[in-house]
Amino acid sequence: MPSSSRDTLFEGGLVCRQQKKGYRFSLDAVLLAGLTRVGPEDRVMDLGTGCGVVPLILAYRGRGAEKVGVELQPELAALARRNVEENGFSRSIRIEEMDFRRVKEVFPGGSFDVVTSNPPYRKVETGRVSSNPQRAVARHEIESSVEDVFAAADWLLPCGGRVSVVYPSTRLDHLLATAVKRGFSPKQLTLVHSNVDGPGRLAWVECRKGGGEELLVTPPFFIYDKEGGYSRAMREFYRR
Repeated sequence: MPSSSRDTLFEGGLVCRQQKKGYRFSLDAVLLAGLTRVGPEDRVMDLGTGCGVVPLILAYRGRGAEKVGVELQPELAALARRNVEENGFSRSIRIEEMDFRRVKEVFPGGSFDVVTSNPPYRKVETGRVSSNPQRAVARHEIESSVEDVFAAADWLLPCGGRVSVVYPSTRLDHLLATAVKRGFSPKQLTLVHSNVDGPGRLAWVECRKGGGEELLVTPPFFIYDKEGGYSRAMREFYRR
């Protein structure tokens, strides 16, 4: 396995190993874990889990009875399993090395309550595709897309189940149209801004399977404060 770094979250309370030169999780994952509403008894599946950071954060914060992370790339799946074991979460987190487009072959329909994902967001023909295969797959729609996320969620969730994603605001129309096409109703939307003077570059969206109309647009979320440090809301995501 390529060399990895040993990073920490929650002031050292949570260890997360990542490959030094491969895909590394970003603020998107911390935002996804922090903004997603997860109850203590919820069964959660994270599609494209990478090194497992989203289920790790949920477990550390005591959210969800069962967390399953699905990862296509073997080296990342191995790192995710190592992170789960090193943090002592083997009883509540399971890592599956597989293509999440094949969840029907492994998981019973309607067996989860919440699906989370940071889907690849760039079309293959747009932008520079990274020469690093892990980063390329994570960012560009090479192996999967937001359409695949909702297709998998349609199988995994019962009526009333929820999908939670973080996606670039520039493609928000595509995300919402895809959700509706798959029978999901957007229920909550939060635009994420770097600071109070900047535009909303990310969108957190929660969609409910089989839900009715009415979308709640919440107040904007700011990552940084006026002094350039993390905002109070962002700092809360690094606390238990």
